[in-house]
Amino acid sequence: MNNMYTFDTSTLWVALPEIFLLSAIVVVLLLDLFLTKPFKQVTYYLTQLSLLITGILAFNLIGELKAIIFGGSFILDNMASVFKVFMAGSTMVALVYTRHYLTSHKLFRGEYFVLVLLSMLGMMVMVSGYSLLTLYLGLEILSLSLYTLIAIARERAGAVEAALKYFVLGAIASGLLLYGMSMVYGISGSINISDIATFAANATLASREMLILNFGLVFLVIGIAFKLGAVPFHMWVPDVYQGAPTSVTMFLSTAPKIAAVAMLVRILVDGMGAMHAYWSDLFMVLALLSIVLGSVVALMQTNIKRMLAYSTISHIGFILLGFVTGVVTGYGAAVFYVLVYILMSLAAFGMIILLNKQGFEADKISDFKGLSKHSPWFALMMLVIMLSMAGVPPFIGFYSKLFILQQVISAGFVTIAVIAVVFAVISAYYYLQVVKSMYFEGSDQDITITAPMDMKLILSINAVLILVVGIFPDFWMKLSISLF
Repeated sequence: MNNMYTFDTSTLWVALPEIFLLSAIVVVLLLDLFLTKPFKQVTYYLTQLSLLITGILAFNLIGELKAIIFGGSFILDNMASVFKVFMAGSTMVALVYTRHYLTSHKLFRGEYFVLVLLSMLGMMVMVSGYSLLTLYLGLEILSLSLYTLIAIARERAGAVEAALKYFVLGAIASGLLLYGMSMVYGISGSINISDIATFAANATLASREMLILNFGLVFLVIGIAFKLGAVPFHMWVPDVYQGAPTSVTMFLSTAPKIAAVAMLVRILVDGMGAMHAYWSDLFMVLALLSIVLGSVVALMQTNIKRMLAYSTISHIGFILLGFVTGVVTGYGAAVFYVLVYILMSLAAFGMIILLNKQGFEADKISDFKGLSKHSPWFALMMLVIMLSMAGVPPFIGFYSKLFILQQVISAGFVTIAVIAVVFAVISAYYYLQVVKSMYFEGSDQDITITAPMDMKLILSINAVLILVVGIFPDFWMKLSISLF
């Protein structure tokens, strides 16, 4: 029998985090069936414990030799292990904020946590996927879980509509991605990333083969751009961010972004790095459109979740610029930007959830009016978050933008860097709107914070990290570059 298809159980340690998480999902699902209402909190704690152990298992694999198993379809390298640790950590923080939201809106259900764990499993498969089929499998596990999470608040106006919109557009994007994969497989004869890389690097390809490969590449870029929410494939982002429960919006805007970037790296950098000249031009257009449209349309928003949605689109534009450069430091800058964005996004949505209470959702910018008088500490935290997102030094958001722009200029794209800077300055306006509401406008109603102490503590640490990491960004920059 061909060695490629033999199964060696001694290699299973490579996929230990995924194996444990899948087992934990089964246990949590079965236990939740038998838990009565007073004990439903057990599901939350089991979910957090599962994520913690998964994160520890992934952390222990950092520094291990690169290993490819399951017939070349699953890879363990430092990028995979580091991404899994960050995904587990960000999901744990998101769930601390989520518990308060679910309790105050009477949405505390065991299936919510099972779906989050399933999403996490899908993301981990995407991060370690080393064949087109494995990557697609991970993407579908993630997507189907997210569709259900968005619609979990059936009685909420807009939630089901947002889920349906995301489902329909997501299905189209998945179809386009699958079509691109089929084109690449058809011409290269393999779904394995390393085989595709060897084929794409072949300098003697006939013009017909090159044409088909480029044709497939366009569809792959479209599918990835949709999952990231880049313009013009961003149509779902503002509606889903606004319509979904805030806890789901927070989750959607954080950990899945790491998985989408990982898929981008596996397919385009690892698989089609030799064709960078072709796909970087597409990325340049997507990046500029995202930065311009995201920054301009966000100026007109009054709903803070919708404003953060357009802000996300603008941030995605900056991330794509890192991949345009075609150099390792550029890719590292893009990964650093993603990790920084997740830190800021967790804190921003955490602040929105903090002001939630039973029967009231703080999703308007005006809901932050007078926060400095009622809660000076959390007003200060929101100030730090908004200034960091705007790219004001010494906060970490400034260094993430600076690192990207340095690489873009080094690659010779000075005009693009200037355009990005101009729209980054424009984007500062809508972040400062929130600051103005908190510090310079009186509140129409009494602001009471009913969040539990654990959420207040984690949220404070989350916001303080934005400043602390901003003062010492070198370690994280070097870590991001070392992944390539």
